[in-house]
Amino acid sequence: MSDRPPFPEIVDSTIIGSFRSCRRKFELEYLNHWKPKVPSVHLHAGGAYAKGLETVREAYYVNGDDADTALAKGLGALLGFYGDFECPMDSAKSAARMAGALEYYFHVWPLDSDPAVPATLPSGGKAIEFSFAEPTDVIHPVTGNPILYTGRMDMMVEYAGGLFGEDDKTTSSLGPSWSKQWDLRSQFTGYCWAAGRAGMKLNGFLVRGISILKTKYDNAEAITYRPQWMIDRWYTQLCRDIEDMKRCWEQGYWDYNLDSSCLEYGGCGFRQICITKDPQPWLETNFERRIWNPIAREEQVVK
Repeated sequence: MSDRPPFPEIVDSTIIGSFRSCRRKFELEYLNHWKPKVPSVHLHAGGAYAKGLETVREAYYVNGDDADTALAKGLGALLGFYGDFECPMDSAKSAARMAGALEYYFHVWPLDSDPAVPATLPSGGKAIEFSFAEPTDVIHPVTGNPILYTGRMDMMVEYAGGLFGEDDKTTSSLGPSWSKQWDLRSQFTGYCWAAGRAGMKLNGFLVRGISILKTKYDNAEAITYRPQWMIDRWYTQLCRDIEDMKRCWEQGYWDYNLDSSCLEYGGCGFRQICITKDPQPWLETNFERRIWNPIAREEQVVK
């Protein structure tokens, strides 16, 4: 086993989603850590937007700043995160448009009248950017320790007489199907599982979406519920998938999907690798190794 890449000790919804989509993609992306040299504008802009939201909420709900001051701090944090990243010409997710989206968000859901307010944790703090790392029943094939399932949700909120997780999404379109896509979203079910382990039973999730186009913004809101039987089913499937991941690692072979996942979300980033007989030169030219840390939620470039 010494010639194999280390098996992960920590997984999250992104890692599990990659494995479910295509085993080969998971191997390239999260075992061998190949990432495109040019970062995705969607990931970078989304990270800047999330940083802005977190900063506004911390300023208003924790530090006691007024709404205008909190928003100003959030805009500064967003632009600082965005930095000198060059937005592609065909993308609407420029620094200016993302800052406008943050302003639009708090125009639609004003801080001083938002019906969804951050819940108070048992520790007394506010449930903003709630992070977790919970052990599963799956044992690591080398260390013998339980494999951890980790994540970080935007907020836990008191809303409509219940306790809900809250998640903010950006998109280019808010069509009729937007609100339907969350009912089986594994990410949210995992958050409900982890919150329950921490002693906070969630009714479900409040999902807020902002569409960002070059000429306008739009918004939508959806509520999706997670009864306990759905959470139990999710956990059973999670453990089965991690066990399957272990089998692939032990066998040294990662199955290809070679079907729908190759074209998901505009096309898999490794599509060229799978249509190239000798992928190594292409990998070394167009990719670099960056290790994703699910707990810190950041990547580190490695040789």
